[in-house]
Amino acid sequence: MTDVASIQPMGAAKPRRTGAWIMGAAAILFVLFWQYGEPIAEWAFDYPRKMEVPVAKWINIFTKWLLNDASFGLFTFTDLTRFISAVVNVPYQVVLSLLSTGYLSGQGSGAIQIVPPLPWIAVIVVVALMGLYAGGRRLALVVSLCFIFIAVFGQWTSAMVTLASILVAVPIGVVGGLLLGIGAYRWRWLERALIPVLDLMQTIPVFAYLVPILFMFGFGAIAAVVATLIYAMPPMTRVTILALRRVPPEVKDLGQMIGCSQRQMTWRVLVPSAKESLLVGMNQVIMLSLNMVIIASMIGAGGLGFDVLAALRRLDFGAGLEAGFAIVALAIALDRLSQAFANRQARPLVHEPRGFVANHPYLLAALVFVVIAGVAGLFVPAVQTYPDALTISTGTFMSRVVEWINVNFFDTLEAIKNTLLLNVLIPFKRLLLGFPWIGVVAVLAAAGWVLRGPGLALLVAALSFLVAATGQWEKAMITTYLCGISVLFATLLGTPIGILAAEKERLWRVVQAAIDTLQTLPSFVYLMPAVMLFRVGDFTAMIAVVAYSIVPAIRYTVLGIRRVDPRLIEAGKAMGCTEWQILTRIKLKLALPEIMLGLNQTIMFALSMLVITALVGTRDLGQEVYIALTKADPGRGLVAGLAVAFIAIISDRLISAGAARARSRLGLSEEGQ
Repeated sequence: MTDVASIQPMGAAKPRRTGAWIMGAAAILFVLFWQYGEPIAEWAFDYPRKMEVPVAKWINIFTKWLLNDASFGLFTFTDLTRFISAVVNVPYQVVLSLLSTGYLSGQGSGAIQIVPPLPWIAVIVVVALMGLYAGGRRLALVVSLCFIFIAVFGQWTSAMVTLASILVAVPIGVVGGLLLGIGAYRWRWLERALIPVLDLMQTIPVFAYLVPILFMFGFGAIAAVVATLIYAMPPMTRVTILALRRVPPEVKDLGQMIGCSQRQMTWRVLVPSAKESLLVGMNQVIMLSLNMVIIASMIGAGGLGFDVLAALRRLDFGAGLEAGFAIVALAIALDRLSQAFANRQARPLVHEPRGFVANHPYLLAALVFVVIAGVAGLFVPAVQTYPDALTISTGTFMSRVVEWINVNFFDTLEAIKNTLLLNVLIPFKRLLLGFPWIGVVAVLAAAGWVLRGPGLALLVAALSFLVAATGQWEKAMITTYLCGISVLFATLLGTPIGILAAEKERLWRVVQAAIDTLQTLPSFVYLMPAVMLFRVGDFTAMIAVVAYSIVPAIRYTVLGIRRVDPRLIEAGKAMGCTEWQILTRIKLKLALPEIMLGLNQTIMFALSMLVITALVGTRDLGQEVYIALTKADPGRGLVAGLAVAFIAIISDRLISAGAARARSRLGLSEEGQ
């Protein structure tokens, strides 16, 4: 049988031989430094301290200058941050008062509630009417059940605080990302300036964001909202740029033919045509905002994030899981509502000369019910606040399940832990720590040259050199070891699951529901059972990272296999291939580019989770970022965060180049098959 992946483009032999020579030379150099480098040149193994670049010191000096001396003529930098805080605080206080605290008179503990917040029944009815208006009865039922779940499990008050932050952060993030994306689409110089910034913003660990924001905006909910905006805006910007570029040329030509101005072309032609892709960006902002609100609880966000963090500190798995599922319920409701409203906007609206009641029945019904429920809540407490007597909690049960597993399977768990530690984790860690930094830089540069040429080689060499030059090499190798081991196990587990799910539709529905839940659970939740079962250390961190990063390994495997052209599968069957041959020689080979992109995303997820695992005793770059947060040291936190970002960018560029090379070798287009 002719192998579908065996056809190579003409002229590929010479670049391949050149790449082989480069890789061979780099490998020889690497081995020489590894074996004989220490007596010849100690600097090849330990970057000289005298030559380290004091970036952390420079950042701290710059931060102090910003806060104390920076001036823009009429106002200082501190005035600017206070103005931003005041602007964000206005809508936040309005929404928070409406949903959680009510309208208060006075400050602090002496504040008196003048008007209570919206009753819980009123909130549920309002979101149900929104679902009915946007998507029909089924959506109304789904969003109602999500909010009822939150109330029944006693998470209402915290969920409303979190919802207030989301309702403020998401619109600002969507609008800001959309405007930046439109600007980058119009002006290429702005795009060239934005892309590296977006790459750093999406790869620097979240904890590293919190340190400078804590310095600039202080401790509290407003600082958390600002951190959420910074974290959630880049995907919207990037999606906007791509979406506007993918608008069909004939649509643009039509706009020019009818004489559209630049503003009309943007808002009446390009943006409506790119609506579907922009919705993806909006959903990403919602999900990332929910994730960030949890982490931002460390600088005063409150709400469900604080509940999860408090549960982690006291190792209360049940309470943390319940708060985590409340976040999942919020995510599902907001995601479905946003999609339904956006799809409804696309429908042609017929305006008839009718009255206000006929034109806005859902809005009027919501207002009437809010007034009725508000008045009833003044006399019937159960209408205003969900009764504590009717709440349900599975927290104690879940905690006892973990305790039972720990007691009855302690020896087995310890044996598994010690076996993997002694035979896999520790040897791999020692291997990486024994590598000379200059040899690693050379090998990475050679890999970049082979995959894409001198540009990529220079980039990965410069970034890896900067990790060493800033004094982060040893901790970076520990981060690489933990990330590499975790990604290996996530791939070994996720790829077979993805293969099975791609072949069976019913199994895929179950798996999809499971990975959607895993993707929306707060990262802190993964740490609690791991710590309770395995205590603190590298193995515990690995378990949490694998559980968190397995999702893209499954999802991209399914995507790759399902995008294989059915005609190729039929051709294989006609040639007498067995099911195993069709899977291994056709489906997996053609799905390789998507699987590699899934590997890329698995690495990104693993790196983001590794910073969180600093809470369970790792000694990598994540620990540096966490220490910087506790000591309010922005220089130390940002340098460690940049080192993590450099690792992410290096792996992203190399794997993306490898995926593009595999796609080209298989004769596939960039959009797929």
